[in-house]
Amino acid sequence: MTVLERFLRYVQVDTSSEEDRECFPSTEKQKNLGRMLYEELKELGASDVVMDEYGYVYAKLPATKGEGCRKTLGFLAHMDTSPDASGAGVKPQITKNYDGGSIVLNAEKKIVLSPEEYPELSAYVGKTIVTSDGTTLLGADDKAGVSEIMTMLEYFLSHPEVSHGPIAVAFTPDEEVGRGVDFINLEQFGAQEAYTVDGGGIGEIEYENFNAAAMVLTVNGISVHPGDAKNKMKNAIRIGMEFDGMLPAEEIPEKTEGYEGFFHLMHFTGDVEHAKLVYIIRDHDRARFEQRKSLAASAAEALNLLYGEGTVTAEIKDSYYNMREKIEEGHMDLIDRAVQFTEELGIRPVIKPIRGGTDGARLSFMGVPCPNLFTGGHNYHGRFEYCVVETMEAVTELLIKLAR
Repeated sequence: MTVLERFLRYVQVDTSSEEDRECFPSTEKQKNLGRMLYEELKELGASDVVMDEYGYVYAKLPATKGEGCRKTLGFLAHMDTSPDASGAGVKPQITKNYDGGSIVLNAEKKIVLSPEEYPELSAYVGKTIVTSDGTTLLGADDKAGVSEIMTMLEYFLSHPEVSHGPIAVAFTPDEEVGRGVDFINLEQFGAQEAYTVDGGGIGEIEYENFNAAAMVLTVNGISVHPGDAKNKMKNAIRIGMEFDGMLPAEEIPEKTEGYEGFFHLMHFTGDVEHAKLVYIIRDHDRARFEQRKSLAASAAEALNLLYGEGTVTAEIKDSYYNMREKIEEGHMDLIDRAVQFTEELGIRPVIKPIRGGTDGARLSFMGVPCPNLFTGGHNYHGRFEYCVVETMEAVTELLIKLAR
């Protein structure tokens, strides 16, 4: 089965995860893809194939003769898709020999993927592009990575004459809601070092990511009839707006790039009596990250001084940290090899920071250094997501080279 054939199968399985769920995985439907992968791995002849109660899927390929002394190299990809857009009823569409113009995703609804709005498309003239029909996301994040790893495994299992070291794979649930390795069994996984296959455009290799925290701001107001509210009412909505106005106006996702960090207001709900603001805080630099958290806490304290103690409560919890410090502790050979083999495939390596996080970031702090490789996908988490087939094929070749 080709990488494209696998990808088209996998994206049609709804695996959206959900925020703020106590259960793990956050949605049972993620296990539908897990069961599919489990059966496929068994049919291919992989070893030690396991799907556990949490929905993680593991498998191994023992080293070929003479290669058993090498470290076990792991490959990971996540099965869930983002809750930011629907993952139900995905209808993949294939545009062959892309001509550089707009791609009509849905003629009836007049939904168009345009190079004017997404200029990266221009780099793929002549290539084959997979999109959704514009009413759902596609699911390249990260079913492209799943497809590439599975196709790499099939290559080795169908070519036993090709030498390789010991290989371990893991497919994880709930990565999109920041819980992808909460219950991973590192002994079952069995890798000493690994790669997540969860990146974006062609050639991107990443070993830096944001330091990340989540913040929930709770505002307690006092409701009084507006006609008799002077010096009595405390409007929780306005106090929440005031808090947001105390954060740097230019340091938000839509105004930052590269290594620039931000505060991102994701949800704002409430009424006069109670309001709730949910933020994520991000920065690549650890010191600036700590300063951001302190600034947010200080803003909450200032509002309590103004409106009374207990008016505002800021709960800030760290999510993950920048894996760079772990990769640079003697594991840069992972990056060097990825760069070398990417170049051998005729692709220019692009070393760039991740403006987000991956399972690999947390794994690196759990003792398994784990940088990130490109998959061929673009515009993740939305209706204009697309994936380039030729890049997926190249990634499969890259994984084969790394494992060999």
